Amino acid sequence: MTKVYLNKKITQRIASGHPWIYNNEIDRIAGTVEPGDLVEVYFFDGQLAGRGYINPNSQITIRLLTKHRDTIDAAFFHKKIATAWAYRKQLGYVENCRLVFGEADELPALIIDKFNDYFVLQTLSYGIEKWKPAIVEAIQSIFNPKGIYERNDVPVRELEGLTQIKGFLSDPFPTEILINENGLQFYVNIETGQKTGYFLDQQDNRRAIQKIVSGADVLGAFTYTGTFEIHAAHYGAKSVLGIDISETAVEQANKNAALNKLDHIVKFEAMNAFDVLKSWGKEGRKYDVVMLDPPAFTKSRNSIDKAITGYKEINLRGMKMINSGGFLVTSSCTNLVSPELFLDTIDMAARDAKKRIRQVTYQSQSSDHPIIWGMENTHYLKFLIVEVCDR
Repeated sequence: MTKVYLNKKITQRIASGHPWIYNNEIDRIAGTVEPGDLVEVYFFDGQLAGRGYINPNSQITIRLLTKHRDTIDAAFFHKKIATAWAYRKQLGYVENCRLVFGEADELPALIIDKFNDYFVLQTLSYGIEKWKPAIVEAIQSIFNPKGIYERNDVPVRELEGLTQIKGFLSDPFPTEILINENGLQFYVNIETGQKTGYFLDQQDNRRAIQKIVSGADVLGAFTYTGTFEIHAAHYGAKSVLGIDISETAVEQANKNAALNKLDHIVKFEAMNAFDVLKSWGKEGRKYDVVMLDPPAFTKSRNSIDKAITGYKEINLRGMKMINSGGFLVTSSCTNLVSPELFLDTIDMAARDAKKRIRQVTYQSQSSDHPIIWGMENTHYLKFLIVEVCDR
């Protein structure tokens, strides 16, 4: 195994055990390496930093899999996935969950989502891609699943020198799956849906709206396939309207509403949420609860300011449409926007909207997406409910 030595002056991030090592943090490589090769990494003083895989063509040159001299083979991946499953089961995530959450489960660049007996896989770096057969074998051994599908149709793979691809990693199966969540049912299309087909990270947060939506007129924007809105109807909302720019998503949302026999309460329409929030606000439309769950506004540090402007604008518009004493439910999945910055943005929006807000709850992603302190990419979701009152 080729040895890699780090610079004498390294960041506290590496010293604290962060698994990412960038090219400018490497002093020398004692040998030749190819993308995906396993390497042994040492600090400048000769102390072992760990073992991982290397890709000289990637901005993140090395991703550590272990801090020790563990043998990295098929059995290593089997054990890691089994450990990840034991954690989810202990917390009660037995049907649908993020089974492996990359760095948080010491398997960098690997995502595995479990939808009852079906699994969706993403291998987002060259090194983890080489172990895909072993990972599939581990899933089959531990779960005996009905099917495994890969959703590697993501641009980040191209930064690693990999092609985008999606398809079956098992015998073919129908890719529209029916799942249960919080007493409701949802169709999930793991082939054509966003990300891996469904946003499991909000499953706990969707329960948090139960008390505030009872008897309320509710507006949901950026609804995707309607999970928050259908939960609102299930929890006793008087009326629910969900809007999303994607006609495909809206069609699926209305299908999910009918599946749960709630289509007499909740309706979905294909509209541009940015335009609608602006025009309806000017018209004086009012709701008791407004829910905003937008996509990530940036994946680059260079455009954080633009993202903050976007978050402030939609939340300001949303607040103006809420009856005094009603509630705003708002989220951000942009990991480059810190929790502090997100909350400051909501505060600024309230000031500009001339509203007084009172925090009801603040949460992050569900616990099957564990947060590792010091790894900001594992702490990405911000979920907030505030009461909104006129000043």
